[in-house]
Amino acid sequence: MRCILMVFMTMFSLSILGEDKGKTDIPPVIHSKIGSSITTDGGELTIRLLTKKQNFDVSDVNTLDGNINSPKSANIHPNGKKMYINSLEGCATVVYSTQNYERLKVIKYSFNDSHQSLWGKPSALFPFTHYSKNVNIFAGKPVESTFSHKGRYLWIPFYRRTFDINAQDPSALAVIDTEQDTIVRLMETGPLPKMIACSPDGKTIAVTHWGNNTVGIIDASNANPMEWHYTDKIVIDYELQLNLSLDKPVNRDSDSGYCLRGTVFTPDGRYLLVGCMTGAYGIAVIDMQDRKYLGRVLGTMPNVRHILICDGWLYLSINKSGYVQRIRLNKFLNAARAMKGKTTVLKGWEQCKVPAGARTIELSPSGRYIFAACNIDSKLAVVDSKEMRLIGTIDVDSYPVGLAISTDGSRVIVTSQGRGENMGGNAVNIFAVEYSSEEKPLVREDSLMTDSAIVKGNITASTGSSLDIDDIILAICSKRGIAVISVVIIFITAIMVSIRLKKKKNEI
Repeated sequence: MRCILMVFMTMFSLSILGEDKGKTDIPPVIHSKIGSSITTDGGELTIRLLTKKQNFDVSDVNTLDGNINSPKSANIHPNGKKMYINSLEGCATVVYSTQNYERLKVIKYSFNDSHQSLWGKPSALFPFTHYSKNVNIFAGKPVESTFSHKGRYLWIPFYRRTFDINAQDPSALAVIDTEQDTIVRLMETGPLPKMIACSPDGKTIAVTHWGNNTVGIIDASNANPMEWHYTDKIVIDYELQLNLSLDKPVNRDSDSGYCLRGTVFTPDGRYLLVGCMTGAYGIAVIDMQDRKYLGRVLGTMPNVRHILICDGWLYLSINKSGYVQRIRLNKFLNAARAMKGKTTVLKGWEQCKVPAGARTIELSPSGRYIFAACNIDSKLAVVDSKEMRLIGTIDVDSYPVGLAISTDGSRVIVTSQGRGENMGGNAVNIFAVEYSSEEKPLVREDSLMTDSAIVKGNITASTGSSLDIDDIILAICSKRGIAVISVVIIFITAIMVSIRLKKKKNEI
């Protein structure tokens, strides 16, 4: 019976995963038109397609760029002057000016013996088990990216080393010095890394391995990139054992355990949250102080793809069905801390339906508007976070996956990958956004609600939102809450006994 259940869960998981680039149920290809625009339902903002970079129409020389080959993600430098596009199948990162969108540089990931000085000492956490010769001679396929050291460095993991057809041995990452846009460090990773995140203090990097249910932790506190090193490999429930074919490709976009994806540190750096797109689902929680995996918080819709934290809220994109969900971060963390065993179910998620295939999500500077790249329906969607309501959509070249927003919110960059053979993709859409009211940037340094704060009588989170009864119960039931209540009871009992003895003495 258990085997039958596991087979059913696996088939169900694969059916909704939605990261598969195969030919099944491929929606029609659409192409956006430069100059097209929409104004949201209530006139809150106007979005216009300003320009694009593409590699599907050679006749359009004004937007043509042959370096755009299955662009996976986009990232805008914190100073707002440059944007970085990861060209997955092009094995390169393309750098553009955000002033005139001219190409500044193409950083290619083709490595040989001349790059050996960029490698540090191997960590021994990620051993090669299938390949042993010339493992540092390869081309890298860039996926996501994250900035560290106030934008000085850009970290980019590779889907796989090109010789490893089934992404079952260690892949790698490159670190770019953004002042010169050159590679200053190469490091190994686990199999098939996709997401990467930097801690709020800039000292720790987390590399999430889609390929085997693990997360690598890097100490990046030293000023010298060559001193950066791994400290931990954290396993989410179980490490997937890989012994795949060396000459026949399999679909690693879906056959990868929990398919770990969205990754984010809490604002205080204490916890790391990792989304499980398939398998048993939920959001894995890692205690970064103890470097310990706590378990998975369930209760979300299945197929969590991207995770964000903003203004005291935890936001999720739900991929194939097309939703954005959110819940108060303090409520989520209280549930995680009170978890018994390795799972707990958290209720109370708010949600908003968006077009199908919600991949990357980002928030406007004020946190008021959520932008979502919707892959299946080829749309950029906008959600009003105040009401969790869809207020507008605009066409994007098929099939959007990555999304970045400028620090002032005036530009939204969307990358589009292809599906199957020559089906869509190879485009970067650049949108201009105008807001009807001023976008005042949030200070995204949320003060988390702790048990001790509740004991002191502060039952309002730093965001100004009152805690509900579930939050208070979770806090009271925590170990610290029970200890404090015990002390209070003993103290009150002692006072009552003292009063009673004094009264008895007076009667005598």
